[in-house]
Amino acid sequence: MVRLHRPKLRHRKTANFDKSQKSGNIPSDMPKPLIIVESPAKARTISGILGKDYLVTSSVGHIRDLPGKAAEIPQGIRKEKWARLGVNVDKGFKPVYVVNANKKKTVKELKTLMKDASELFLATDEDREGEAIAWHLLEVLKPKIPVSRMVFHEVTPGAIQEAVNNPRDIDQQLVDAQEARRILDRLYGYEVSPVLWKKIKPRLSAGRVQSVAVRIIVQRERERLAFVSGSYWDLTATFTKGDEAFTSALATVEGKRVASGRDFNSDGTVNKDAVVVLDSDSSFELAKALEGQEYSVESVDRRPYSRKPYAPFRTSTLQQEAGRKLRFSSSRTMSAAQRLYENGYITYMRTDSTNLSETAVNAARDAITTEYGPEYVPDNPRVYASKAKGAQEAHEAIRPAGDAFKHPDEVSDNVQGDEARLYDLIWRRTVACQMKDARGESVKVTVAGRSSDDRDVTFTTSGRMIHFSGFLKAYVRAAKAGEDADDQESHLPAVDEGDVVVLAGIEPVGHDTKPPARYNEASLVQRLEELGVGRPSTYASIMSTIQNRGYVWKKANALVPSFTAFATTRLLEDHFPVLVDYEFTAKMEGDLDEIADGNLDTVPWLTEFYFGDDGLKEKVESRLEEIDPREINSIPIGDDEDGNPIVARVGRYGPYVQRGEDRASVPDDIPMDELTVEKAVQFIEAPADDRELGVDPDSGLSVYVKNGRFGPYVQLGELDVDSKDKPKRASLLKDMDHKALDFETAQKLLGLPRLLGENADGVEIHVNNGRYGPYLSSFKDNRTLESEDQIFSITLKEALAIYAEPKRRGGRRAPGPLKTFAEDPNSKKAVTLRDGRFGPYVSDGTTNASLRQGDNVETITEERAFELLAERRASM
Repeated sequence: MVRLHRPKLRHRKTANFDKSQKSGNIPSDMPKPLIIVESPAKARTISGILGKDYLVTSSVGHIRDLPGKAAEIPQGIRKEKWARLGVNVDKGFKPVYVVNANKKKTVKELKTLMKDASELFLATDEDREGEAIAWHLLEVLKPKIPVSRMVFHEVTPGAIQEAVNNPRDIDQQLVDAQEARRILDRLYGYEVSPVLWKKIKPRLSAGRVQSVAVRIIVQRERERLAFVSGSYWDLTATFTKGDEAFTSALATVEGKRVASGRDFNSDGTVNKDAVVVLDSDSSFELAKALEGQEYSVESVDRRPYSRKPYAPFRTSTLQQEAGRKLRFSSSRTMSAAQRLYENGYITYMRTDSTNLSETAVNAARDAITTEYGPEYVPDNPRVYASKAKGAQEAHEAIRPAGDAFKHPDEVSDNVQGDEARLYDLIWRRTVACQMKDARGESVKVTVAGRSSDDRDVTFTTSGRMIHFSGFLKAYVRAAKAGEDADDQESHLPAVDEGDVVVLAGIEPVGHDTKPPARYNEASLVQRLEELGVGRPSTYASIMSTIQNRGYVWKKANALVPSFTAFATTRLLEDHFPVLVDYEFTAKMEGDLDEIADGNLDTVPWLTEFYFGDDGLKEKVESRLEEIDPREINSIPIGDDEDGNPIVARVGRYGPYVQRGEDRASVPDDIPMDELTVEKAVQFIEAPADDRELGVDPDSGLSVYVKNGRFGPYVQLGELDVDSKDKPKRASLLKDMDHKALDFETAQKLLGLPRLLGENADGVEIHVNNGRYGPYLSSFKDNRTLESEDQIFSITLKEALAIYAEPKRRGGRRAPGPLKTFAEDPNSKKAVTLRDGRFGPYVSDGTTNASLRQGDNVETITEERAFELLAERRASM
């Protein structure tokens, strides 16, 4: 293995560790082993398990990383060309690590604890990230006592004792792989992001996996934009035999199959010739011709039905199923899973394996016997092979912890709402995976007849009977009533071939084909996994990142790409196609796995990626000037009735549509597939109500009143879209009519803030109208005014009287809630929707979470409020 830069590790075996030590045997004044984990919650749980003979503390995640901003770059390297990267690309890609500012106190406390410790156990998570945290702790703390790496996949007494008794060395290959990943992501982000700043708009970011995820979402939206709906009709008939009735769908006409949605292409054309496409007229005509005719059962096809249980959860399938059944976001799922793991209820929740240990299999079989009976236990344990690319089969699936699974009812008494619901899901899935198949019978009945105009037709219907529920007793895939559940039975009347049935009714039904559904978080995780992009530990952060950085917003649960996402994806596809190529990105993941396995050297691999003939550095330097920002930022919408092209663009101040020289802003939260030519024309041709009110005598610039996306405003001078300088603007007060606004009033608005005078200390006092209403300002002391009328009427004397009053929190009265929801399932506190200083937010009194793009004050649901709070907690 080629080392990047490191000095020799000061790792010592724990030769003086007595494996026979029992809790309570070490005198209180003797040095104790120190165990460092990354989570305070996990530290508390392990401390409770090991007792007073061990000191357990946490690093609270990473203690150091590459510099995140210029101020963090060490003084000695700031003049180096590579300093901004935090990686010395000229000398073996040596990374520069700095202790995070908010972790310096933690490091000091850890060093203090280590002085009185007999030995050190680094007990961070067993994945690459955890291995790296352990290595960083070793490098920063520089212990002079024996050091061991302690790993476990569940926080239970047996697992913890086993880990203490059998420590190992730090796995340097895992550290290398994580470091290579971190350096790779830094090079990608720090080289490509500035291109986006220059060619699209400031403060955008690019990421190795993030950009691929955005591209997947954009491609789906392009498919929706190009989609042309196809129309087709069919017939639904109700037949009776005796007192029983059943419905059946038209299957064939004159031996040709009746077209369904799957027979249509995305352009609305039919992709098969040997089908009959019914329209409205022909379906009603056929229905009339079938009324009053004779029908009989042509065939009854009975087949054995069996259904095998689903594999136990790995990270991606847990996120998918929790999203589908519990309506949890990926971050909400992983936050709840993290708490369950740290408190000893489930095994490690970042895994791509579906393996179960012998202990887990035995525990599941015992639970099945106790809960459902021995008849549900198969003769032999079931073994599942992971289907994910690059799966680490040595790992274990996510399952209830321990050698005896706690029942969900027992766990729900001790954990919060999200954890209880997620544990129940994991318990049921794990138990079900070791149960017998569901068995039954499926039946397909075909009814034949002849229309009055001599056309032969058949109708078909299917039924299913479950004779033995098997694993379905524990786990049903349906998320809610009405879905097509795998345990759902559909009974048909007892009919035999040749039986006569009576047509009781027939109804033509029209259909339109639908565009492909947008991705939600669960389906995007599934797609990333299919492509081999990302790893279990990254999925939740990817979902959060692409939303927090404005590339994607949620409409209900669907992920909708923003205009910026379209522009960014096009730039990368046109000028850096390899960087968003799915196979290339998946290969990089595979290479990182090879580094972890010791089969690939880091430095040559990074050198080829960065300095190769078609490497990242050459790509950025040679192609930057080729990129036309106007072209990249243009998204064709179509031509209007006169053949004039209309495009959407990402501007400095938001998205807009343009036709020739005419342009108009568009809302940020309109999906691209809803921005039709007709809608764009409406925006462009909408009355602007813009007027020139006069010329400012001081500047010589015209004063305008305009109507913008956020309401009417006045503006001094013209807007130059090519200039970074923005003309002075001021919003109208709430009771002002922009159509009746005069020049003098506009001058007053543009003259804000208004100087009232000075206080006794000589500090100026101003009055102004801000985003959150009218206020007084005096140095750093702001006071909220009661009404906008005071902006032009308040005097210095009145302002001084306000400042003489005790300052209220935040300078304003706390507003009442806009809405009140039920108790949050986690905190058990009532949730409210409020309008705050930085916009609307939801709160349970302890945690606040701002509404995101796509959320609406009027329509936000209780479920969405809980989700926002859960995601906020996960990020804290």
